[in-house]
Parts: sequence; structure tokens; C-alpha cells
Amino acid sequence: MTVNRMLPAALAALLAAGACATGSGTPSGTPAAAQAATPAAAQAPASAATPLSISDPWVKTARSGMSAAFATLVNTTGEEVTVVAASTPVSPSVELHEVVGDGGATTMRRKQGGVVIPAGGRHVLQPGGDHIMLMNVRTAIEPGAEVPFTLTLKDGRTVSFTAVAKDFAGANESYAPHE
Repeated sequence: MTVNRMLPAALAALLAAGACATGSGTPSGTPAAAQAATPAAAQAPASAATPLSISDPWVKTARSGMSAAFATLVNTTGEEVTVVAASTPVSPSVELHEVVGDGGATTMRRKQGGVVIPAGGRHVLQPGGDHIMLMNVRTAIEPGAEVPFTLTLKDGRTVSFTAVAKDFAGANESYAPHE
């Protein structure tokens, strides 16, 4: 009678050990059939689904012309993440920019190679530094408006967020479009 009770438990342990030894990459404790039925995205760690979190996003108000968006980009992964593009419905032309000093003056220019956020690190987009530049704003950005943005990463994934519009009189650097 004792053998009959132990046999099912031993058989279950052997099956579990065999599933772990197959090299299938399924986490231990999860039945292989359940893993096979689960979409790949659901199997990925949460950080792979959302490689960046965006904190304190805001955008400078503008009736037309140029504006800029700012935030802190936090890398939630164990690998470097590179933002290569940005978009928003309020502007047909959006670029990643940096501000560089040149003989005491500051100039904005397109950030070559994108914005790199180190593994587990953060990158601040701020007035007078790296930022998201909106050119040819066609829809007025009024104070308090919520403006949607989408960031495109080097690997093709996208991250969306909403920035609140705020009045801001600073960040009047000149623009160097040919650099």
C-alpha cells in the first residue's frame, strides 16, 4: 500500500526532472504543455515587454513652430537600450536632439546614434540638454493638454507615453539643422 502512494509522487518527480533536463528553456514548475500554449510575449520577463519606463514627461506649450518634450527615461532591462526615433500626432517632424556648447554659445542638433540608456540606468531629457524636438507643430499645444508620444527603439520595439503641456520660457538655444 505504501508503494502505491509513493509511485505516483516518484513518477511526477521524474517527469518534472525530465522536462527540466530537456533544455527547452521552460521555467521549472511550469508544465511544458502550458508553456507551449502560452504566447512567446507572455513568457518573456516583464522588462522585455516594457524596456523603458517614462517618468515626469512634459512638453513645452506652443501655438505653432517648434516645441520640445522632456522626461526621464528609465531602462528596466539588464541590457543597454537605444531610442532612435520619436513621434507625436501634433508634429509631422520629430527628432531626438542634444544641446552642445560652441565657444560660449549653445546649439541644438540632431543626436547622432540616438539616446542610449545603460542597463538598469536612466537618461534625463531636459531643457538645455538632450530632448525630443517637435518641428512644424501644426496643432496648438495648450497648457494642461495631454500629448501622446511614441519612442522607437533600435530593436524596433516602441514605447508610448503621454506628456502634459506646460508653459516654459527657457530652452531658447539656436538650431543647427545641418549638423
